[in-house]
Amino acid sequence: MPYTIMLDAGHGGRDPGAVYNGRQEKDDTLALTLAVGELLQERGLDVLYTRTTDVYESPYQKAMEANQAGADFFISIHRNSSPEPNTYSGVESLVYDKSGIKLEMAENINEQLEAVGFTNLGVKERPGLVILRRTRMPAVLVELGFINSDTDNMLFDNNFNDIALAIAEGILDTLQMTGEVSVPGSYTVQAGAFRNGAYADRLQQELLEQDFPAVTSQDNGLYRVTVGTYPTLDEAAAMEKKLKRAGYQTVIVSG
Repeated sequence: MPYTIMLDAGHGGRDPGAVYNGRQEKDDTLALTLAVGELLQERGLDVLYTRTTDVYESPYQKAMEANQAGADFFISIHRNSSPEPNTYSGVESLVYDKSGIKLEMAENINEQLEAVGFTNLGVKERPGLVILRRTRMPAVLVELGFINSDTDNMLFDNNFNDIALAIAEGILDTLQMTGEVSVPGSYTVQAGAFRNGAYADRLQQELLEQDFPAVTSQDNGLYRVTVGTYPTLDEAAAMEKKLKRAGYQTVIVSG
């Protein structure tokens, strides 16, 4: 049975959230939430949304919607802000408390976003937030960079698709680790295959140092080094292009 994820685009309608130079948090969160939802649906998950248009609902209403829908996980997407612009930058995730699968999911999302280029500010406990306190399922609130940081806004705009994929991968990685979901029809990019595991380890470390999410697996006597898992061939091809630009010989492998 597929798992159900309730995605929440922070703020909306009369509540713009944080604002900076005409940029409104509610717009960024809605665009990103819809992109993440599309990726999760392609990977076989059931996706629900608290909003798909520019409307307002209170955090309490959103939590109740998730509870009534019987969602298995709740992910709320926001942008951060600071009193003075260009003072802070980076991503952080908020949870009710640091325990269970919600903590693993928050850490995985942060790590994936760090690979895109954001500073990882870690996972924080926020038991006072209604959206985390009143949801009955594991819930994570992702603060996707500071809206009053020019650095974070440039990352957000220039890497939008990679950011959506990073959040989706963080969710999926958690579910796969706990055996709760399988991912059919996926693609990965193979950067090398060796009979000597030491060569594979060396290549993996080299790729990780360049922020490529490389992993090593053993299959039929070969140690294979692959980079990422992607729901579509186009996304795998985009990563293959980055690797080739970096000087690696690659091949796309269907999962």
